[in-house]
Amino acid sequence: MSYLSLITQTYSTAANTNNAVAMKAYMRDQFAFLGIKTPERRQLNKALVVQHGLPDINDMPGLIKVLWELPEREYQYAAIDFLQLMHKTWTLDYLQLIEYMITHKSWWDTVDGTVSFVAGPWLRKFPSQQPAVTDKWIASNNMWLQRAAIIFQNGYKQHTNEKLLYRYIKTQLHSKEFFIQKAIGWALREYSKTNPERVRTFVNSNALAPLSRREALRRIE
Repeated sequence: MSYLSLITQTYSTAANTNNAVAMKAYMRDQFAFLGIKTPERRQLNKALVVQHGLPDINDMPGLIKVLWELPEREYQYAAIDFLQLMHKTWTLDYLQLIEYMITHKSWWDTVDGTVSFVAGPWLRKFPSQQPAVTDKWIASNNMWLQRAAIIFQNGYKQHTNEKLLYRYIKTQLHSKEFFIQKAIGWALREYSKTNPERVRTFVNSNALAPLSRREALRRIE
């Protein structure tokens, strides 16, 4: 049995109609859901790995794309989960797959999940790809790639490239997009856990949108 069949059969069996209705409403009715919440989904994944091992590395690009095309949103979450689990086998070739995940069926849930669990760690594993990859993202006309460029260092802590972070934010200071303004605030708030005074200085020295400023200073003030 293919790994795709293992995932789809396992998830279908675990579907919960009541949860699905609530989850779809929370996502503004944009996507169908099976009704499997995150903790349960991860337990299902763990059980699959224990019983069947991880997917074959050579099958991952195809598996990810098929999961991405399935209508229920949990399958996109599964794609992120399993790609994260395969982090030891990531190669430079995974960039195209990561960009595919960010730019297809895009919404904050899959974009942030992809960046937090795959793109950010991938860029730490291959630092030579910075900043060429993220420069391309921030210069694109794709809001989700721009958001990814701003937030990919969340969790880098003392390893954050502050100049790069601030440069990307400055290119988007005039953006009216909610998800860009929110990303700016989120990235600065995360960095404030490591360097609060530097973040405070940056915020006070630049004309951030009210949303970005409020989010950035939430932990400081």
